[in-house]
Amino acid sequence: MPIPTYFAFKNHLIDPSKRLSSWVEGGDCCKWIGVVYHNSTGYVNQLHLAAPPLSQPDFDAPLAEWEAYVRSKLQGKINPSLLELKHLNSLDLSSNNFSSIHIPKIFGLLESLTYLNLSYAQFQGAIPHNLGNLSKLQYLDLGGNDLKSKSLQWVSGLSSLQYLDLSYADLHKANGWVQVTFKLPSLLELHLPGCDLEDVPSSISVNSSKSLVVLDLSGNFLSSVPKWIFSLHGLVSIYLSENSLEGPIPDYSGNISFLEVLDLSGWNHLNSSIPNSLYSLNRLQFLSLSGNQLQGTISSSIGNLSSVTHLYLSENQLNGQIPLSIGELSSLKLFDVSKNQLNGQIPLSIRQLSSLELFDVSENQLHGTFPLSIGELSSLEYLGFGYNLLGGVVLETHFSNLMRLITLAASHNRLRFEPNSSWIPSFQCEWIELGDWYLGPKFPQWLKFQKKLSYLDISNAGISDVMPTWFLNLPTPFEYLNLSFNQLTGGISYLNMRDTVDLSSNRLTGPFLRVLSTLRFLFLSNNSFSGSLSQLLCDSSSGKRMEVLYIDKNLISGDIPDCWSHRQDLNILNLGSNNLTGKIPPSLGYINLSMLNLRNNTMFGEFPSTLQNSTNLIMFDLSENHFSGSVPAWIGDKLSNLVILSLRSNNFDGHIPHNICDLQFLQNLDLAHNNISGVIPKCFNNLSAMATTNKTDKKVYGDSFYRFSWSALLVLKGREDEYGNLLTGNIPDSIGNIELMESLDLSMNRLNGEIPPSFSNLNFLNHFNVSYNNLTGQIPTSTHLQSFDNLSYVGNHHYRPPLTKNCASKGIPTDVANNGSSSEGNKVNSLYVSIALGFVMGFWGVVAPLFFIRSWRIAYYRMLDHICGKLYVFWATMGM
Repeated sequence: MPIPTYFAFKNHLIDPSKRLSSWVEGGDCCKWIGVVYHNSTGYVNQLHLAAPPLSQPDFDAPLAEWEAYVRSKLQGKINPSLLELKHLNSLDLSSNNFSSIHIPKIFGLLESLTYLNLSYAQFQGAIPHNLGNLSKLQYLDLGGNDLKSKSLQWVSGLSSLQYLDLSYADLHKANGWVQVTFKLPSLLELHLPGCDLEDVPSSISVNSSKSLVVLDLSGNFLSSVPKWIFSLHGLVSIYLSENSLEGPIPDYSGNISFLEVLDLSGWNHLNSSIPNSLYSLNRLQFLSLSGNQLQGTISSSIGNLSSVTHLYLSENQLNGQIPLSIGELSSLKLFDVSKNQLNGQIPLSIRQLSSLELFDVSENQLHGTFPLSIGELSSLEYLGFGYNLLGGVVLETHFSNLMRLITLAASHNRLRFEPNSSWIPSFQCEWIELGDWYLGPKFPQWLKFQKKLSYLDISNAGISDVMPTWFLNLPTPFEYLNLSFNQLTGGISYLNMRDTVDLSSNRLTGPFLRVLSTLRFLFLSNNSFSGSLSQLLCDSSSGKRMEVLYIDKNLISGDIPDCWSHRQDLNILNLGSNNLTGKIPPSLGYINLSMLNLRNNTMFGEFPSTLQNSTNLIMFDLSENHFSGSVPAWIGDKLSNLVILSLRSNNFDGHIPHNICDLQFLQNLDLAHNNISGVIPKCFNNLSAMATTNKTDKKVYGDSFYRFSWSALLVLKGREDEYGNLLTGNIPDSIGNIELMESLDLSMNRLNGEIPPSFSNLNFLNHFNVSYNNLTGQIPTSTHLQSFDNLSYVGNHHYRPPLTKNCASKGIPTDVANNGSSSEGNKVNSLYVSIALGFVMGFWGVVAPLFFIRSWRIAYYRMLDHICGKLYVFWATMGM
C-alpha cells in the first residue's frame, strides 16, 4: 500500500493516546506500531491495532491504569483505503471504541483474510452478510458488540472457518442456526453466549458435526439440555451456564467420553441427582453444576474423576457427607460445595490434595472438629468453612503450612482459637472472617503481622481488651472492619479505614474520631463515645463520602452541628438515644436521607421547613424529645414514602393534619403523649398499609458488603417494644422441645440451613413464619407445618414451599382403597378414642383452671393480648 494510503487510513481514526505516533512520513514503516510485513514479499499481511490489554481484570485494575486503557482505544471511522492491502490476511481491531458505526462492508472484500477480530470494539447494527464471502477465513470473532442478525445463512460460505464467536449478538430470529453452523466442515469452536437463543424444535433434525470441539451456549434461553449435544462425540468443552435449564441432567454423558469441560451452572434449575455417568468421565478437568437444585448425595464414585482440577457443586440441595474418595482427586485445585445441606465431618482424606488452592464448604451443616490435615495443604489460597457447626479448639498447628493463604472465611462456627502468644503466622491474608469464634479475652496479637489485610471480621469473638494502638496504625487501610459485639475499651482518634467500619456494641469511650474521606459505612452504636459531633461531621475531609452513619446509644452531647451541606451521599442517619440538645439544623433537610432517627434525646424547637426536601424518607423518628409546634401539613405531601413516623412523647400541639392520610405506605404512626387536640381525621381509613399486607418493597438500604438492619420503637397497650433484629446461623434443633409453643416468628433474618425435623413436635403452633431468610431444603413432612401457606416461607433461597394439596382419593384404585378399609378400621377407632382422651385431659389440665382460677385467667389473656399485638405490629411494620 502506498504511504499516502496509510495516512488516509490513520487520519480517519481518532487516537487519544497517540498509539499510532510512529506512523510518520519519512520514518521506517517497518517499525510502525501494529503493522507487520511479510519477510520475503515485503507486503503488509497483518494489522494488529487492538487496544493493549489491562494487566489485571477490570475491577482490580488501578484507576490510573484503567484511565490509560480507555484513552488507548482507537475511535473514528474505517477508511476504504484498507482495500488496497491486497495481501492482508490478519486484521485485529478488537477492544477499541468504534461506537455508533456499523461493521464496514469493505471487510467482506478483503479476500485474503484468514483472521478477523472485531470483538468488543463497540460496533453496532446488523452483521454484513458479505462477510460470508471470505472463503479463506479461519478465525472470526465479532463478540461483545451490539450486533444482530436475522439469519446465519451467510456463515455457510465460510468453508475454512475453524473459530466462530458471535457472543452477545441478537440472534433470536436466526432460525436454523444449528443446521448452518454444524455444516461447516472445519469448525472447531462455536461461541454463541448471550445471543437470545431458544430451544431447537424437536421436529427439526440436527446433523451431527464431526469437527466441533468447543460449544458455548451460555446465557441463552434454553429450557433443557439439548439431546443433540450428546451426538457430538468429539466435544471437549460444553458451556450451558446461565440458561433456564430445567429437569434432570441427562444421563447421556457416556456418549461424550472426550469431555474435559462441562459447565451447567448459574441460573439453571436442574433438579435431579448427579447422574452416575458423569462420574465416568475420566478426562473431565472442569465440572461446574453450581446454582441449580440438585439433590441427593455426592457419590463415592466421584473419586473416578481422576483428571478433574475444578469442581464446583455449590448452591444446590445436596445432602449426606463429603465422600472420603475426594482424596483420590490428586489433580484437584478448586473444590466448592458451599451452600448445600451437607453434614458429617470434613474428611481427613483431603490431606492428599496437595494441589488444592481453593476449599469451600461454607454454609452447610458440617460438624465435628476442624481437622489438622487442612494445615498440610501448602498450596491453599482460599479456605472457607463458615456457617457450619464445627466445634472444639483450633491451634496454630492447624495453619502451620498454609503459607499461600489469602482468604480465611470461617465465621459462625463454635470454635475456640488458642495460638501461642508469640505466634507469627506463615501466611499473609487479605481477607479474614472469624466472627463468632472465641479469640479472647486478649486482642489477637498475631493480626499485627498481617500486612496485607483489607477485610477483617472478628465480631462477637469474646475479646475484652483495650483497643491496641498498633492495630489502628497498620500500614494498609481496611476496606472492611467488623469488631462489633466485643468488650473493647479505650478511645480512638483516627480510623484508617476505606469503606466499612463496625465497632458497635463495645465499650469504647472518648471524643469522636476523624475518618478517611473514602469511608462509606460507619457503625458506632451502643458504645460510650462522648463530646460533640463537630470533629466527625464538620471536617469536610473526614468521611465526606459517608452513606450510612449509626451513632445511636452513646453519650453524645451538645447541638447537632449545621454542616450537612457537603454530606450529599448520606442515606441513613441514626443519632438516637444520646444527650443531644438544640434544634434540628436546617442543612439536615438538604441531604437525601432514607432514615432519620433522633429518638430519645433532649432536642427542642419546631419542624424545620427544610425537612420537606427529604422526599425519600422512609423512617422518621423524633420520639422522646421536647419538640413543639404543630405537626406540619406538608408531611403528607412531601414525605410520601414514609413507612414509620414516630413523634411520640414531645410537646406538639394543634390538630392532626388531614394530609397525613395521603401517606399510602405508612404502617406505623405514633403521635401519643403530645398536646395534640381535636378529632381524629375520618380519612385515617385511607391508611390501608396499616391493615393489609403491603406488597411494596420499601428498602432503606442494601449493599454487597453489608446488610443493614434498623429498629422501631412501637407501643402497644401501654407496653414499649423495640423491633429490629438480624439473626444468623442455623435454627436450633432444641426449639422443637418447646412442645406447647403456639407462635413462632423468625422472619426477616439471615438464618440458614433447614427447618429442624424436631419441629414436628410443635403440634400447638397456630402461627409460624420463617419468611425472608436463607433457608434451604424441604419443609418437614408429616407435620402440620405443611398446612401453613406460602407466605410463611417466601423469600428463602432455593426453598420449597408446601405442595398443593391433592384430594385423598386421587391416584388410589378403588379396589386398593376397599381392601384396606377393614384392616384400618381398628386404627381409626383407636384414633377416635385417643382424640377423646386427649380432649378430656386437655380440658381438665388447661381449660378448666382458666375457668375456675381468676389469676390464671387474667395472666393467660394478658399474654395472648401481648403476643397477638406484637405479631400484628411486626407484620404490619415489615410489610409482609
